Amino acid sequence: MLVIIDYGMGNLRSVQKGLEQVGFNARLTNSPEIVRDATGIILPGVGAFGDCIKSLKKLGLFSILRESINRNIPYLGICLGYQILFEESEEFGKNSGLGIFRGKVVRFPKDLGLKIPHMGWNRVCMKKDNFLFQGIPKDSYFYFVHSYYPIPEDKKLETGTTEYGIEFKSCVFRGNLFACQFHPEKSQDLGLKLLYNFGKLVSRKS
Repeated sequence: MLVIIDYGMGNLRSVQKGLEQVGFNARLTNSPEIVRDATGIILPGVGAFGDCIKSLKKLGLFSILRESINRNIPYLGICLGYQILFEESEEFGKNSGLGIFRGKVVRFPKDLGLKIPHMGWNRVCMKKDNFLFQGIPKDSYFYFVHSYYPIPEDKKLETGTTEYGIEFKSCVFRGNLFACQFHPEKSQDLGLKLLYNFGKLVSRKS
């Protein structure tokens, strides 16, 4: 069963509709029991890092999410669902994350002379092949909305980078885990292709 975690924030229905459009059903849930039994997990996210972590803990999902990822259950983290994989964020003070990856989440520097949040279409330059980008042309454009971005300590995680005044890591993967700063559900055909690839991975693992 493919689930989309509903922690009270995020563009959940559009992700669900995108999956339905490419032939996959996903259940919206905040039930720890259902998430524990899931064969695939998507965590979309908008809002503040700290609020997301508090909601996950309040719902009893924080430890289950960590356990599922460590059991190599296919996971797709979108925007905030990418950021919370790291140890901490500086958004509204220091906040601890899931700690799946070493590294922190920081704000775009103010001296870039660019509008923050970074919003709109931008290129993702792929650094290595991965299952979610099968059938997607190299250096394609995806839709972004964010003011913060992760800095992974492990260079092996780097999958794709994007330029916005500075170069940042816009997506990473390891095993069955893939996470991206951009929004596939807002990225038209290529975003749907990415969601299709994830759904296909989950169906193979089920």
